[in-house]
Amino acid sequence: MDSTQISRFSLFITVFSCILAFSFGDNSSSTDAHWLLRIKSKLVDPAGVLESWSLRAHICSWNGLTCSHDEAFVIALNLSASTLSGSIPTELWNLVSLQTLDLSLNLITGSIPPEIGRLRNLRTLILFANNLSGKIPTEIGLLKKLQVLRIGDNMLAAQIPPSIGNLTELRVLGLAYCQLNGSIPAEIGNLKNLVFLDLQHNSLSGFIPAEIHNCEELQNFAASNNMLDGEIPASIGKLKSLQILNLANNSLSGSIPPEISGLSNLQYLNLLGNRLNGEIPWELNHLVQLQKLDLSSNNLSGTINLLNIHLQNLQVVVFSNNALTGSIPSNFCLKNANLQQLFLAQNKLSGGFPLGLLNCSSLQQLDLSNNNLEGELPPTIDKLEKLTDLLLNNNSFNGSLPPEIGNMSNLENLYLFDNMITGSIPVEIGKLQSLSTIYLYDNHMSGSIPMELTNCASLTAIDFFGNHFSGSIPETIGKLKDLVLLQLRQNDLSGPIPPSLGYCKKLQQLALADNKLSGSLPATFRFLSQLSTITLYNNSFEGPLPDSLYSLRNLKIINFSHNKFSGTILPLTGSNSLTALDLTNNSFSGSIPSRLAISTNLGRLRLANNLLNGSIPSELGRLKELIFLDLSFNNLTGEVPSQLSTCQKLQHLLLNDNHFTGKMPSWLGSLHDLGELHLSSNNFQGQVPAELGNCSRLLKLSLHTNNLSGQIPHEIGQLTSLNVLNLQRNNLSGSIPPTIQQCKKLYELRLSENLLSGPIPSEIGKLNELQVILDLSRNLLSGEIPWSLGDLLKLERLNLSFNRLGGELPSSLGQLTSLVMLNLSNNHLRGQLSSTFSGFPPTSFSGNDKLCGPPLTSCMDSAGHENNLLSSTAVVWIIVAIVFTSTVICLLMIYIMLRMWCNMREVLISNSSEGGGNGIEQIKREDQERWMYGDEKKRKGEYWRVMSSMALVPSQNHDDHISSSCIFQVKMDTKKLGI
Repeated sequence: MDSTQISRFSLFITVFSCILAFSFGDNSSSTDAHWLLRIKSKLVDPAGVLESWSLRAHICSWNGLTCSHDEAFVIALNLSASTLSGSIPTELWNLVSLQTLDLSLNLITGSIPPEIGRLRNLRTLILFANNLSGKIPTEIGLLKKLQVLRIGDNMLAAQIPPSIGNLTELRVLGLAYCQLNGSIPAEIGNLKNLVFLDLQHNSLSGFIPAEIHNCEELQNFAASNNMLDGEIPASIGKLKSLQILNLANNSLSGSIPPEISGLSNLQYLNLLGNRLNGEIPWELNHLVQLQKLDLSSNNLSGTINLLNIHLQNLQVVVFSNNALTGSIPSNFCLKNANLQQLFLAQNKLSGGFPLGLLNCSSLQQLDLSNNNLEGELPPTIDKLEKLTDLLLNNNSFNGSLPPEIGNMSNLENLYLFDNMITGSIPVEIGKLQSLSTIYLYDNHMSGSIPMELTNCASLTAIDFFGNHFSGSIPETIGKLKDLVLLQLRQNDLSGPIPPSLGYCKKLQQLALADNKLSGSLPATFRFLSQLSTITLYNNSFEGPLPDSLYSLRNLKIINFSHNKFSGTILPLTGSNSLTALDLTNNSFSGSIPSRLAISTNLGRLRLANNLLNGSIPSELGRLKELIFLDLSFNNLTGEVPSQLSTCQKLQHLLLNDNHFTGKMPSWLGSLHDLGELHLSSNNFQGQVPAELGNCSRLLKLSLHTNNLSGQIPHEIGQLTSLNVLNLQRNNLSGSIPPTIQQCKKLYELRLSENLLSGPIPSEIGKLNELQVILDLSRNLLSGEIPWSLGDLLKLERLNLSFNRLGGELPSSLGQLTSLVMLNLSNNHLRGQLSSTFSGFPPTSFSGNDKLCGPPLTSCMDSAGHENNLLSSTAVVWIIVAIVFTSTVICLLMIYIMLRMWCNMREVLISNSSEGGGNGIEQIKREDQERWMYGDEKKRKGEYWRVMSSMALVPSQNHDDHISSSCIFQVKMDTKKLGI
């Protein structure tokens, strides 16, 4: 249609409208009809609510319209919940007689046009629950007659215009559930007729304006779920008409103003989720009309000082998540109290069970959980006959569960977990026909699970985890037709699973792990079609799995580990919703079924410690969600299928202790999320793939006990997150790559029993997190131990034994005060050990012949011994020299003595011939004196010369023969030298 045709059509409509107005004899209503038809043309009306808008009918009969009494004007347009879409038509502003405009609960988009200010007669404007955006126009303040403004539940943003303060006739202001920001304008205090103010669920910030006390007619003030801060203004206590005050989930701080007690008509007070502190003001007892009080999730402290003697209308009290102390007042409740809900959880309340609460016969819900309450539960607890929910968990209650609890016929939820309750479950529990949930886990209860419990036909959840219950699971458990959760883990239960359990057809979670249960799984399991989680680990179940498990299509988590199951795992491969399958530590045999690939959502597959054989099915590559694959400790053979490379989410891959062969796959480097790779104790050959350096998130790499050869790739340094590296017991050669210093988070490094050569890189000293062990033993490493190893201050075990390391032991190793094991044996180390090593056994240093000092022999003894060994030839020559010298001296002495004897003889003969007998007598005396005392001039020097040749050891007997003294002295010396 061209522009000429459009003009002609518009002219036709105008002329037709004029004719219609003439025929009705009412110019005003006909004008409204004209604009309304234009409005109809702008809106999308899939439900046909505007079909009655036609010139064939009187305008006052059109759907959603209300005319004035004389039918002269359209005064109300109400198209609420009509599924209309499009933007607000501009023609609307021509309906100047409108008093009510309601377009709420539609799909209208766009903004609120500023032209809305033309509708000066509007008293009610309702646009909530649309998709309006933009800001609230300032022109809205021109609607001076407006009494109701509800434009919330849209996507309106920006600030609340201060011009709203001009709407002095306004009684209802609803701006909730938008995206408004900025502060609450102080001009709000001008709205003296305001009764209802709803600003909740926006992004308003700043203080609550003190001027709000001018809204004297205000009955409902809700500003929850914003970002308001500052203190609650004391002036708010002047709002005498206020019945509802909801400031929850803001950032209000300071204490609760006592002036709030002036709100004498207040029925609902909600201040939860703020930062209020201080004590609960006693003045709140003046709020005699108060029915619901919520001060939870603040920082309130002190004791509870509210008394039911004043607050007789109180029905709900919520003080949870604070720091309240002391006990609950004994006169907190009166016998005629109306209190129905009392929530005091997560405080610091102490004392025993508050007996004063037993006066609250109207009480329906009581939550005292997460406090410091203690003592036994009173037998008179059955006075709370209307109680439906009793939550006493996470306290220190002790003693046994009173049998009188069976008289609380309305009880639906019983939470007593995480206490110190002992004894057995009273059989009277079976009287609670309304009981839906019973949580007794983490206590010290014992005895058997009473069969009477199965009389509680409404039970949906049973959790007895972590107690000492013994005996068998009740045979009549199948009576609980509505049971959804059965958690009996970590008890001492024995016997088989009752077949009747299969008749709990709504059961979704079954946890029987960590008990002493035995026998085989009952065939009735096939009826548990809703079962999603079943954990039976750490029991003694045996036998093959029943084929009925095929039918459990909703199974998500299966954990049968640490039992005695045998046969094949085929019956567990029928669920395509399976997310976790754990069968470790059983006796399953046969091959891994390829049907496991049906479970495309499988994230954890653990089949370790079984008797599985054959190869890994290539179909497992379809498990795109697989995170954990553990096939370790089986008899699997063949190569690792390359199809596993498509499991890109793998974080744990454990294939150790099997019989896998071939080269270690290089595609492992494409598994970028891999955190644990354990391929040890297999028959892998070839080199360590350099591509592993791409697995930057790897925390543990264990490839030990294979036949790997070649060098350790330098790319190992790219594994900067690595905690454990174990490459021991292979045939790796070459040097240790210095790039290993980049693995800063290593706390365990094992490279022993390889053919590594060259020096120990000094860069290893930069691995400051090494703690568990550094093991480089049984290689061909040479050179000196680097000084930098002394920087490994956290190291507990160091093993460098059976290498070719030489040089002295660096004193920096003395800094390793955390060492509990040190082995440097069988190297070529030398020098003196520091005293810091004296606490280690000698075996830590054995096989190093040139090392000395504690705990080895002292270096002095070692040096003497070394001198003996090095100068043994010299010692022999010394002995020969001493013997020769002694012989010469002895011969010389004999010669001298013979000469003396000859001389004496000559003199004697001469004297006898010359002097007669007297001369002979004199000579005899002189000769006797010489033999007795010696010839001082001649013998004295000779004596010392002889002695000096005998190592300066004087003879003990001067009458001993000189030669015998010499020989004796030589013997002494040789014995002292150890020859």
